[in-house]
Amino acid sequence: MGTQIADAVIVGSGPNGLTAAIVLAKAGLRVRVLEMADTIGGSARSSDLTRAGFLHDVCSAVHPMGAASPAWRDLPLAKHGLKWIQPPAPLAHPLDDRPAAILERSLQDTAKTLGRDGQAWRKWMKSWVQNWPKLVGDVMAPPGFPDHPFLMARFGLEALRSAQSLSNARFRGVEASALFGGLAAHSIMPLDMAPSAAVGFMLGIVGHAGGWPFPQGGAQALSNALAGTFRALGGTIDTGVYVESLDHIPTKGPILFELAPAKIADIAGDALPSSYRDTLRQFQHGPGVCKVDYALDGPIPWTDQNINRAGTVHLGGTFDEIAQGERAIWDGSHAQHPFVLLAQPSLFDESRAPAGHHSVWAYCHVPAGSSQDESDRITAQIERFAPGFTARIIDKHMRTAAGFERYNPSFVGGDINLGAATLGQVLLGPSARLNPYTTPNPRLFQCSSAVPPGAGVHGMCGANAAAAVLRKRSTS
Repeated sequence: MGTQIADAVIVGSGPNGLTAAIVLAKAGLRVRVLEMADTIGGSARSSDLTRAGFLHDVCSAVHPMGAASPAWRDLPLAKHGLKWIQPPAPLAHPLDDRPAAILERSLQDTAKTLGRDGQAWRKWMKSWVQNWPKLVGDVMAPPGFPDHPFLMARFGLEALRSAQSLSNARFRGVEASALFGGLAAHSIMPLDMAPSAAVGFMLGIVGHAGGWPFPQGGAQALSNALAGTFRALGGTIDTGVYVESLDHIPTKGPILFELAPAKIADIAGDALPSSYRDTLRQFQHGPGVCKVDYALDGPIPWTDQNINRAGTVHLGGTFDEIAQGERAIWDGSHAQHPFVLLAQPSLFDESRAPAGHHSVWAYCHVPAGSSQDESDRITAQIERFAPGFTARIIDKHMRTAAGFERYNPSFVGGDINLGAATLGQVLLGPSARLNPYTTPNPRLFQCSSAVPPGAGVHGMCGANAAAAVLRKRSTS
């Protein structure tokens, strides 16, 4: 690491950290990013985890909020190599005794796959999709009075409840409730707990309004494009830098941490009041994940061939089955038949695998800190809906929840969302401050997905934190 003193420093080079760096650099600050790992990207990295020629996303893979992010809308990311790939269908949800429920871009086409609830889904989603440009700005903004208060009030009535409650109120059949249950399970919390509906609701709307795209060439391509944009503004990135204290950070100006709250407490030490450090250390993390990456000698042999149109697949059967598994995990048990989130990008991006072969990404939720290998259960869930899948595996790579924390210490217990999606934490972040990005120390800020608007690859936590820095500078 060089000795140049920066106007501001970001600790962490994930999408939020890089976005914060870009916002500050565009404002004319000399900005440096410090990254512990040897490569940039945080949760948005890619690697040949199985064998040469097979490109796998290490953590995040599909980015529903990425292409829609207000933080990235006007950035020249395409100039720096980013190309979004849109599969024909964002999502498929196989079922045992009937065709898959499929989230299509078209509301009417989606309705055709949802049986008796098809038209109920279409009517429910129609106005939200039409209002998506207004909604996304308010939902992703810092806490405060929204630009469209009546729209947000309506959204809150739907979203700030349990997925079980919303599903019971809206649907009568198997298909739509299962589709919504899988969407809501991205919250990594019990589906009978509020606000598990919020994540599912948002993911459904954006699936229709903007799709569920992923970067050509893997998640690393997004990180590289953000880094390229930042460097073009004069910014500097140092990798392989482990920050243990504030003394290691080369600035007298603001410091933004893209780290788990407890890690910030450790680094800041006495620069933060002990009561606030205790608050950061008491931040509630959610369950972890166990992930398997597969190298295959052909595409997944889905029973329902329409599933090959989808970039993402949810494997868990009915709403009740998913709910039972997610509740067990929250209570500290491993699910016998876990809900599996699967991405099959090589169907649409030939750079992911050698010709005629495929790379597949799949994970399930597990109790926090679990060191249990769930690859057999994950494989069994895929085989359940794609008989013959196991025979197509030529290699695989598995990482437990404990392994994810070793890979990135901010993934406490394997919590890739950086925080349980409880109502208080979703709205306020780690502490009840008017501005959740600030700390009691006017130089120290939080910009990870532990602060609003929370988990997801969208950069808005970083953009909002950087805006807080600039507002403080303008008034000081």
